[in-house]
Amino acid sequence: METSQGNEPCTSPSSSVVDATACDLVTVPARQGLEAVDILRRGAGEAMGPVLHDGGCATLGFLVPAGTAACWDVPGSTCTETDGRGLDLNPEPPVEGSDWLLPPGEADLATDPVVLRRALGEAARMIEAADSCK
Repeated sequence: METSQGNEPCTSPSSSVVDATACDLVTVPARQGLEAVDILRRGAGEAMGPVLHDGGCATLGFLVPAGTAACWDVPGSTCTETDGRGLDLNPEPPVEGSDWLLPPGEADLATDPVVLRRALGEAARMIEAADSCK
């Protein structure tokens, strides 16, 4: 697994209030995503938004502020725009066959993409180190 190591080309979309219906979705392999969740939960003051997992537990999806997809470039992940369709953040997952790992109401409205990029990079390095020890 690789992540970009360069300067962070994308900053958080500028807004002190994130519209919960205007989120993009960063999707990553489950193993890297779970490591990133652990890293974000351990972080001092690191806010984390709702997190989805698919039915087969192959991927995790992090809600990030709208506009993130325009400059997301972390290898091994994708960032999907909602294209103004909005997202209904209720206890029911928005996609059939998925479920909330961290549901709305128990999380911030969205994960800061800069913080998520850093956590995904750290997670990828941890996984690579663990796999090289086998």
